[in-house]
Amino acid sequence: MGALRRAARWLGVVAGSGLALAAMAGELPAVDAAASSASQTQTARPRIGLVLSGGGARGLAHVGVLKMLEHEHIPIDVIAGTSMGAIVGGLYASGMSAAQIETQLMMIKWDEIFANRVERPLLSQRRKEEDFQFSPVLEFGMREGELRTPLGALSGRGLETLLRRYTMPVRDVHDFARLAIPFRAVATNMETGAPVILTHGDLALALRSSMSVPGVFAPTELDGLILGDGALVDNLPIDVARDMGADVVIAVNIGSPLAARETLASVGGLTGQMISILTEQNVQRSLALLKPVDVLITPDLGTLAAGDFDKTRELIDRGQAGVQPQLKRLAALAVDASAYRQWQAVHSAPTVEDVRIGFIRFEGTKLTRPQRLADQLESTPGEAFDEGKAERDALQLAASGDYTRSDFRLLRTPEGEGLLFDLEEKPWGPNYFRVGLDLFTDFRGDSAFNIKVIHNRRWLNSTGTEWRSFAQIGQTPRLFTELLHPLNLFKGLGSDWFIAAYAEAQRRELTVFDADSGHERGRFTRSQGRLGLDLGQPWGKFGELRLGLSYVAFHLRPDLISAEAQSSNEAVRGHETGMRLGAILDQLDYVNFPTRGYRLEATAITGKRQLSQPSHSEDFTRVELDGTAAISFGRTTLNTYVLAQSAGGNDLSKLDRYSYTLGGFHRLSGYRQDQLAGSQVLLGRLMAYHRLDTMPLLTRGFFMGGSLEAGNAWQRERDVSLSDLRFGSSLFVGADTALGPLYLGLTYAPRGETALYLYLGRP
Repeated sequence: MGALRRAARWLGVVAGSGLALAAMAGELPAVDAAASSASQTQTARPRIGLVLSGGGARGLAHVGVLKMLEHEHIPIDVIAGTSMGAIVGGLYASGMSAAQIETQLMMIKWDEIFANRVERPLLSQRRKEEDFQFSPVLEFGMREGELRTPLGALSGRGLETLLRRYTMPVRDVHDFARLAIPFRAVATNMETGAPVILTHGDLALALRSSMSVPGVFAPTELDGLILGDGALVDNLPIDVARDMGADVVIAVNIGSPLAARETLASVGGLTGQMISILTEQNVQRSLALLKPVDVLITPDLGTLAAGDFDKTRELIDRGQAGVQPQLKRLAALAVDASAYRQWQAVHSAPTVEDVRIGFIRFEGTKLTRPQRLADQLESTPGEAFDEGKAERDALQLAASGDYTRSDFRLLRTPEGEGLLFDLEEKPWGPNYFRVGLDLFTDFRGDSAFNIKVIHNRRWLNSTGTEWRSFAQIGQTPRLFTELLHPLNLFKGLGSDWFIAAYAEAQRRELTVFDADSGHERGRFTRSQGRLGLDLGQPWGKFGELRLGLSYVAFHLRPDLISAEAQSSNEAVRGHETGMRLGAILDQLDYVNFPTRGYRLEATAITGKRQLSQPSHSEDFTRVELDGTAAISFGRTTLNTYVLAQSAGGNDLSKLDRYSYTLGGFHRLSGYRQDQLAGSQVLLGRLMAYHRLDTMPLLTRGFFMGGSLEAGNAWQRERDVSLSDLRFGSSLFVGADTALGPLYLGLTYAPRGETALYLYLGRP
């Protein structure tokens, strides 16, 4: 399993901690008279209350229990639940049958539901680009002079959309006593530690609020209360069901046993064990409230854990099997087939009426201006409400990267019904930071490292101006800053036309090698400064186009030259001025170890190159192209990559170290880092890798694979020939970690050598 299982292991989340429910707090009102009358079609039978405990993924077993209760014709009059028990119970109370809930659960891709951000192909190019320098996993920010981090390791945004869809038929029911089955849920007031009984409000929002396991999902704020996991205070709310008038309680406890000793060697393990101990203590208090007439169901879930959402089928089946030992006692609560059909008819979900959108509104924002994206939404005032369009619109708003929540709901006003997007800005913005580390060693003396940090200040003004800065120290010191200002000239896809001004300074230490033997011939220092001004247009989620002015100044200084390379013992200064045209198409699902998609980047600069030392001036056209494409067959992926670069011009004999290099891991494996250099470069690579089942902490997974590579570097354009291609290969194990891709690889080239590499970062 992906993101959720990793976070569950990281924090030691166990079944008792569950997924907490939160909504508006208040006193328990009397159960609605109409609902009470409908639920008592059989006046002689006792009033039955169903109590469902929390437990993360283990709570999916509740669906199997519901299936058995339906099979045995046992009507439920009231439901009380905590955490995942509240989610399953709330959906059942809204009128969904057990079979309907099961069908929907089996269709869910849980990794996508709990993903920290929207799938990468849906992001704007502005958000995608940072992935090539930094892992998107670790992000923190600054607000009001205070460093802040995300409140949860996982996002509940996908679950919001899911629950919004499921509860659409009861969107107008705000009193949970008026649902098909009267319903209550439990949350924890995180300020006082007191239980909060959820009695009314937006059911979908209440069910979303349940996803607040401390440290995994962010808590919710409703009516001024910070609400967390109800399992902390009342994981099996038997008392709540009793207060709702239940004469007989059917309690379903799916809590996990405490963790074994070997799991307590980490902070996460100890934290999870602490939560489990607190949960188990309040469960034992609840079990003491059971009466002889009550029924306790405890499905045997074995070692299935709170994060095992990929085991949905097994969990439901085990829940169903867990009812078998209690069938004789449950038989006393059953009604005949005719009475049960009558009960089902009364307790079904209402039909969904067609709604025409009268208006579109946004709420919950202070700093950002989501109205800026209104013209790009699929939902349009005057048209019929389309749930699919609204979900995609909420996803597009989330893709901006500014919101932890992006929910929608239909709003009824005296002027008519409209669509409301309920947004919650990231509390750790608008100053966002990411940090990263690059390092490599070939275990033969060649090694390097870079520490890097990026700062992105969004929403400098109401139009969405951004300031992004990048700093790197280590082998390649680098500073970069860019100010991007949207022009808002047109509506629709082109509404974000922008101008961008940027500046960059970089220094790099280069070792010069003999292309064939790999022997060192000298060492150089290359310094470069760059200024630019672009007019650009984003192509929605697909990429962007830029046209602008570019100025590059460079200085190449020899530091150490061998006797056979004295011809290169000269410093080179110069600058390039020209027009730059750049385009990017990017639909990769991941930057590192992609499994599907493509990316193509092309840049052309034409202008004047001036060398001041030695004196030389010429026109030039610099062209750079690189592209990659990935396709998967199960867990196995084929990834192709092509790189073509040409520095242009006529006489570049003095600039071979200023232009381009090849060599090193996955850049012609088997050759030394930057062993091949020239003004013309070609590289092609075919890579295959297989994702393993192992899911280490804070990684997307382990991979095993290999690569075949062909390429070369030439000094002059007329020398380029495919017959001169050199070949390299590699075998590697790798992981996509929170700091970037990590490789341990063995490389070989027929005209190079065999070497072992440890690489953290993008080769």
